[in-house]
Amino acid sequence: MTVPRHRARPFEEIVAEHGALVMRVCRALVGRVDAGDAWSETFLSALQAYPRLPAGSNVRGWLVTIAHRKAIDQLRGAARRPEPALELPESAVPEPPDRDDDELRAALDALPPKQRGAVIHRYLADLSYAEIGKVLGSNATAARRSAADGIANLRKLLSKGTP
Repeated sequence: MTVPRHRARPFEEIVAEHGALVMRVCRALVGRVDAGDAWSETFLSALQAYPRLPAGSNVRGWLVTIAHRKAIDQLRGAARRPEPALELPESAVPEPPDRDDDELRAALDALPPKQRGAVIHRYLADLSYAEIGKVLGSNATAARRSAADGIANLRKLLSKGTP
């Protein structure tokens, strides 16, 4: 009996190979603060489902799909949570501002959801348009159009300075 290649690999190797990619996707979808939680939830779900993953599956696409769904769950949950206190305690060491990241994040947030998802999944996760179509609930043609429109809109927003 031949064991499928991806099942023969320990899950730790899957995390090592795809962890940075999943973090980029999570960070783009939910922001820097909540990305770690989305990443953890993604790999927790993936670990539970990994033994049932069919042989020959696209592990990268599978993980990005899980990350996308966990990010949506996290955003929905955040909308139901109460607002945090207005005054926060002083931080021992403030994090230096990352202006380029903040500007890009603001521009991504300004895009319509389908365009934002298509851009993130195409250019950060390097998914094919067919895979993006699956993740976004459409098809490859619509995903290609959304990605192209999203990039065009990002260029406009970023050329103006701040969205």
